Amino acid sequence: MRTETPWGPWEPDPLAEVAARFAQARVPWWIAGGYALELAAGHAFREHADIDVSLLRRDQLAVQEVLPSWEWWAADPPGTLRRWLPGEVLPPGVHDIWCRPGEREPWRVQFMLEESEGPVWVSRRDPRVRRPVEEIGLVGADGVPRLAPEIQLHYKAKSPRPKDEQDFDALLPVLSEPQRAWLAGAVEGTYGPHPWAARLRG
Repeated sequence: MRTETPWGPWEPDPLAEVAARFAQARVPWWIAGGYALELAAGHAFREHADIDVSLLRRDQLAVQEVLPSWEWWAADPPGTLRRWLPGEVLPPGVHDIWCRPGEREPWRVQFMLEESEGPVWVSRRDPRVRRPVEEIGLVGADGVPRLAPEIQLHYKAKSPRPKDEQDFDALLPVLSEPQRAWLAGAVEGTYGPHPWAARLRG
């Protein structure tokens, strides 16, 4: 799927290519966004304008190591893009990186930086929402690590767009009881009363 943006077109790489390319990384990483939810659901249910990979902020330079010949651009400040320089450590608050093979190429992969304190993941939506880093991802039979669906949905619950509602509808039947309980509590704790929480407990 090709989409236009003020900074040039997006034409995301296929999931298998992204996973194969990043398999050489020496740090934890996870497919995120809508693709992570489709992997959890076990089937495709919508188109994707981009493809997201999450990794811990402390491991951000792994992006430059895995894609050494590519262009890297940081959303700094959010809503704009600027070149991310080799070896530069992005400051707190910058958690979105766009990458493409060259200046005249479409954007191919988006990286999201996750916060952590030692072995504990900390949600960038709400620092009270925490889990051990080793529990924020899952690995399917295909061997591709993906962000746990309840964590991805917690991000999406802030201001749900139509595609976020579609994602929630698709994932609700496949979430386990522990996943539902965690997500309901995290959503209410972060955003207050929320229609998703009622459905998760229903």
